[in-house]
Amino acid sequence: MSAASLPRLVAVVGPTATGKSELALHLATELDGEVVNADAMQLYRGMDIGTAKLSEQERLGVPHHLLDVLDVTETASVAAYQRHARRAVEDVLARGRTPILVGGSGLYVQAVVDDLRFPGTDPEVRAKWEQQLVEVGAPELHRRLRELDPAAAEAILPSNGRRIVRALEVIEITGEPFSANLPTPGPPRYSAVLVGLDRPVAALDDRVDQRVTRMFDTGLVDEVRALERLGLRRGRTASRALGYQQVLAELDGGGDMATAAAETARLTRRFVRRQRSWFRRDCRIQWFDAAEPGLESDVRAMLTA
Repeated sequence: MSAASLPRLVAVVGPTATGKSELALHLATELDGEVVNADAMQLYRGMDIGTAKLSEQERLGVPHHLLDVLDVTETASVAAYQRHARRAVEDVLARGRTPILVGGSGLYVQAVVDDLRFPGTDPEVRAKWEQQLVEVGAPELHRRLRELDPAAAEAILPSNGRRIVRALEVIEITGEPFSANLPTPGPPRYSAVLVGLDRPVAALDDRVDQRVTRMFDTGLVDEVRALERLGLRRGRTASRALGYQQVLAELDGGGDMATAAAETARLTRRFVRRQRSWFRRDCRIQWFDAAEPGLESDVRAMLTA
């Protein structure tokens, strides 16, 4: 097929454990493409097992961008990601190839395909809300956020203290809702085509449980121990990743990794529901049931129609 018939950017999105990485690899092979990561936790070096990151061998020679670019002590920033991801997309396009953006971090995907704004910061205001986080905890701050900006509260996990603090800071600095900085989806940048993968709820829950079991069976605890020596506990983002946070808690407590695995699976299933809710609000996404046979050919036919 001619280069003129290809989409300029393909984004493969949807909940965890739907099979996005596999589809992205297939599309990259078929469309002469390169993969651009949009999973916040796969930015981190060494966080491989717990993020289901494809190994070098599993990438089948397809170039991948924005994997393993941060140390676990560094804080992930959507604003920084936006700069680097757009640069990667534009570099792939400039070489006449097709960028395949793939991941389940909705805000990161939106930062690439939409004109997402990032207001400045005020150290005093930030410090005030961080102190409130210490004093009353993330769930209470989330309740305050819900009173001020229900749309932002819906998009932010009650346990994500860092993002809650940021939202409250922006509200105080700008005098407008944090959600006002999230654009109403219009035509996506780069004339992107957004492909959504999902599966029936029960089937996806089973896949999550199987994935978590596999993570613990193939060395997640050892991976966490190794990253702990590299400063994982100091990492404000990395230390809160699903699986890693639960293993760290058990290393501090009873050391019951069966409990850590069960809690990881439970929280991942809950996270999947939030991902689904986030992506389903975007009417630009064309959805496919990842459990259906012929998925790859159906997606390819849609992209090249």
